[in-house]
Amino acid sequence: MAGRAGAGTARRPALSRDRVLRAAVGVADEGGIAALTMRRLAQELGVEAMSLYHHVADKDEVLDGMVDVVVGEINARVSQVDVPDGAGWKTIVRGRVLAARDVHLDHPWAPALIEARNTTMSPTVLRYFDGLMADMLAGGLSADLVHHAMHALGSRALGFSQELFEENDEASDSQVDAIMQQRMADEYPHITQIVMVASHNGEDTLGWCDDQFEFEFGLDLILDGLEQLRTTAEGGAA
Repeated sequence: MAGRAGAGTARRPALSRDRVLRAAVGVADEGGIAALTMRRLAQELGVEAMSLYHHVADKDEVLDGMVDVVVGEINARVSQVDVPDGAGWKTIVRGRVLAARDVHLDHPWAPALIEARNTTMSPTVLRYFDGLMADMLAGGLSADLVHHAMHALGSRALGFSQELFEENDEASDSQVDAIMQQRMADEYPHITQIVMVASHNGEDTLGWCDDQFEFEFGLDLILDGLEQLRTTAEGGAA
């Protein structure tokens, strides 16, 4: 019959904003943000580039939307975290943050994009932070202490840490390599001392030095300090 798809012909899903954004995430997962162009995205979807503009205004909207896709995955992952009965607020918050980190490890380009885009007021991002603050308030932290906690956590609240050294900066890489080989030991003796004793497994990394141990070490320092402040305030109010 005329106009009917032939047997065995798969009908491509209709193009939508969500499909465009998820395809963009797939392109970035494969080749990083640098690989993402509107032309490459159109090729991934099997359409003409102009078709994309019926669903997204421009590449900036795509990038902002990709942040929402990733944080949406974080919200879904957090909702699946198994919280032990009677768990304290630190255990709950720690589980939430590490679940967020797991999503970033699936999308290692995402932390840099989140830092670069002004998306902190996106409803998807606000939903994540609202849940995080709710866990802290339910655990007995005052609103003032939660406010301070968010400043102290910074990007760790969303599952990644801001790096002192840029992972892809060639100049920094060459300097670190020189330090590792102790060629710059006289010029930077204390940095050399620290770098030479630092050990990283090279896994679970979102930056030059951001492995899982370092991330959890910093997170636990902050959470332990907040708990001490909470108990001190509680004791003073008694």
